[in-house]
Amino acid sequence: MQNFSFNQSHTAMATPTSSIPISSVLLIILFSFTSADNTLFSSGILTSGKYLSYNNYQLVMQKDCDLVLYDSGKPVWSSGSKGKARQCYLELQSDGNLVVYGEGTVPVWASKTNVGIGNYVLVLQPDRNVVIYGGAIWSSATNARGAGVAITPFNVTSVCGNR
Repeated sequence: MQNFSFNQSHTAMATPTSSIPISSVLLIILFSFTSADNTLFSSGILTSGKYLSYNNYQLVMQKDCDLVLYDSGKPVWSSGSKGKARQCYLELQSDGNLVVYGEGTVPVWASKTNVGIGNYVLVLQPDRNVVIYGGAIWSSATNARGAGVAITPFNVTSVCGNR
């Protein structure tokens, strides 16, 4: 995958000597506008009793090991892992898989989205949807030398909402 660096005009240009993967920078740019309260990054953990929130929505890793999405205090989705283990926690693995683990790292629920090592982020969106975003899954590596990727500043508050 092509890497890039920023020049004085904040335009990203592809360079073979840069050390920042483009997928990482795109995720950082996109999600730096959101509150940390509604995101969980690769290798991030949500322990029992903790939650992600956005307005009236909460994604809660409950003490009974169930991962539950609430809308104004009413459950709208559940992982169905209630009572399957103790001392559970949620982890967004570096392979893109979202997993509820019980005591002793026993998996009790998984999203089954392990697609390869990369940079992923779980987002509780303003529309109440919970989504895992990630980088490119595969590349032919046939990009033309000297071709660049330009990133221009943009306002994502209409997508991510204001806090």
